[in-house]
Amino acid sequence: MRLRSALAPVLSVAAALALTGTAAASATPVSAPAGATSRLGTCQEKALDVRAAPGGQRNVARISVTNHGDRACVVDRIPTVTFRGLDGSADAVPPAGSGPYTLSAGERAYAAVRTADPAATEGHVVGSLSVAADPSHTGLTFRAAAVGMPEGVHVWEPVTTLWQETQAAADSALAGAPR
Repeated sequence: MRLRSALAPVLSVAAALALTGTAAASATPVSAPAGATSRLGTCQEKALDVRAAPGGQRNVARISVTNHGDRACVVDRIPTVTFRGLDGSADAVPPAGSGPYTLSAGERAYAAVRTADPAATEGHVVGSLSVAADPSHTGLTFRAAAVGMPEGVHVWEPVTTLWQETQAAADSALAGAPR
């Protein structure tokens, strides 16, 4: 009797778990609405056009990505901006975690990256920066002069905006970021 009464709670828990698993398995799955981001795949890198250009200040570059594919897809909402020979990437402003950003066919998204002031004495100077629309992509490398930094890219606590619908929104997001 004692053995049976000691096993009773364990058997009750096991039975409850089994029933819960059975109920969950037989429940009708809820599907996401048509066109939901979760159903879209990551954009193929070859379907994207990534660009970088001077940003109007000696330590700012404007970046963009265009989906040249024939359907909507997703990239990470934070562009991956890295600097030649240095570990890490630019931090997102505002601080954000990884997540999907949907690009419809033919759509362009914009971001901006800010590095150290060229007159700063701290940090490193590199000859290029690389931009990828998604961390799973290789990205493209842009020479410092091509992004308006002819003395090199001065790297000290670099920041990048999230992808935005317009260049003005990206510029505004960067302007509001702490220096």
